[in-house]
Amino acid sequence: MNNKPSFLKRTWALLKRPSAKYSLLTLLVVGFFSGILFWGGFNTGMEATNQLKFCIGCHEMRDNVYVEYQETIHYKNRTGVRAICSDCHVPHDWSHKIVRKIQASQEVWSKLTGYVDTPEKFEKHRMEMATKEWNRMKSVGSRECRNCHDFDTMDAKKQKPKAQKMHAQAKVEGKTCIDCHKGIAHLLPKEYIDPDE
Repeated sequence: MNNKPSFLKRTWALLKRPSAKYSLLTLLVVGFFSGILFWGGFNTGMEATNQLKFCIGCHEMRDNVYVEYQETIHYKNRTGVRAICSDCHVPHDWSHKIVRKIQASQEVWSKLTGYVDTPEKFEKHRMEMATKEWNRMKSVGSRECRNCHDFDTMDAKKQKPKAQKMHAQAKVEGKTCIDCHKGIAHLLPKEYIDPDE
């Protein structure tokens, strides 16, 4: 008869065996709860950086694009649904959100170093910054726009005839929101030339 303890019993005994000060089980439990606390704090901080007040406080926008945005349908409309900065500029899924937050930290650096710290400097670089953001949005298929807007859920019958035609054509051609809707929440740069005109 084999009196050798089972694998499960041996593993449990190993976990309960004290190390120099604590058992491995205690260290695992403490590590687990520390991880939960760290993740909760990190996630809370991450969500705080997605709030409108945070965006206009750290990025150079309070006196320019924020003012413009307040005059758009994304800010005030008949339904009361508001899209804030992070809805359009920060992906919802975690991995893409982290990448975007790292990119956004470079934008904050531009403000801190004086690159765009005044409305005049902002206007001077508006086309460059807008083009960079349009290219980013195009490269991800206007992913953030599609969190709220989607060709397949649009009720074309409720759209104006021109919008119906343009959306149907865009869908066939594989276009994405930003191809046609530049300047939807911010003024277009003075240098912008519409390729469709």
